[in-house]
Amino acid sequence: MTPLYTAVATTTGGGRNGGHGKTSDGSVTVDFAMPKELGGPGGAGTNPEQLVALGYSACFGSALHFVAGRKGVKLENVSVTVKAEMGRSPEGGFVFEFDIEASLPGLAKADAEALVAEADQVCPYSNAFRKGAPVRAKLV
Repeated sequence: MTPLYTAVATTTGGGRNGGHGKTSDGSVTVDFAMPKELGGPGGAGTNPEQLVALGYSACFGSALHFVAGRKGVKLENVSVTVKAEMGRSPEGGFVFEFDIEASLPGLAKADAEALVAEADQVCPYSNAFRKGAPVRAKLV
């Protein structure tokens, strides 16, 4: 793969449990809080699952506009909701499952369904989760 863009983010402190995160350009800074559902205190702060859902939602929306543009279709008032569920895998680790709901007002149902299916094929998040994007973890 030849990268078109590289995003860099760093988290310090307790990670999802009281850590702090920021992007290398400083445009995003967040405090993390462990959700009550995972045994944490909840409260102020976000969690990685919310950020994945938000990123996936934005990316899928862009993919919808991309595929619609290739067909000469103008989309208006598009809404994409992503539900990111994290659970335990049978092997003992953790896994994600996603539900994507897209609203494409003004389009016939068959046309909208076709655009959603095509967007799912070009969206980098969909491809990463479906195909297993390469991960290189190392100590620095």
